[in-house]
Amino acid sequence: MTTTSAARIRIVWDWNGTVRDDLGDHVAALNATLPVLGGKPVSVETYRSQHRVPIRSFYDHLLGRTITDQEWSDNDAAFLDVLHRRPVQLRAGVRQLMMGLRARGVGQSLLSLAPHERLLTEVRQVGIGGLLDRIDGRIGPSVSTKAPALAAHLAALGPGIDPSTVVVIGDSADDAVAARAVGAVPVLHTGGLHCPERLAAVGAPLVDTLAEAVEVGLAEVAAGRKARP
Repeated sequence: MTTTSAARIRIVWDWNGTVRDDLGDHVAALNATLPVLGGKPVSVETYRSQHRVPIRSFYDHLLGRTITDQEWSDNDAAFLDVLHRRPVQLRAGVRQLMMGLRARGVGQSLLSLAPHERLLTEVRQVGIGGLLDRIDGRIGPSVSTKAPALAAHLAALGPGIDPSTVVVIGDSADDAVAARAVGAVPVLHTGGLHCPERLAAVGAPLVDTLAEAVEVGLAEVAAGRKARP
């Protein structure tokens, strides 16, 4: 049976809305591009209550029509350009939190559906790459769920990874869905891209800070290990 020591526990962090504090950036990028497509700017509340992936379907939903391939190509580039021009801001205290986890022997990695090269650039800008065992972003077109990427991410971390000792910390309902699909423990942060009401619907633990997310996740792993015969 796998040991319950901290060295065997792993946290998989989400990036946008979780480690990166960028809800305002995403709303600004959306509002910079919607009018070009005939839409109206949205509020933060509307963004959080209606956001969905892939982002193209979010635009379709807000516009009430299906955008063309060319519109999407132009719009996606413009959206990412707005994000690129805004400074990367980490959520308060996350660097110190990651350093503390590293000292405790807890493995950490980062998984995002943001474009891979862009993700690597942003992580380099804030200097936390050395605290992470692996960083994976999206390679290829946008997808509707993180579950396959999470399975591939855990496999890439090497043999012997026990999903039941993996805590997935994110800010969207899909983070919880993906975690459960591979047998990991989800914990959702309420300050990101999805509103708490949407997060509550998936039944995963909800917390207001990343420090709480870590402690709740580690406690869930410990409880799960104790419950096994």
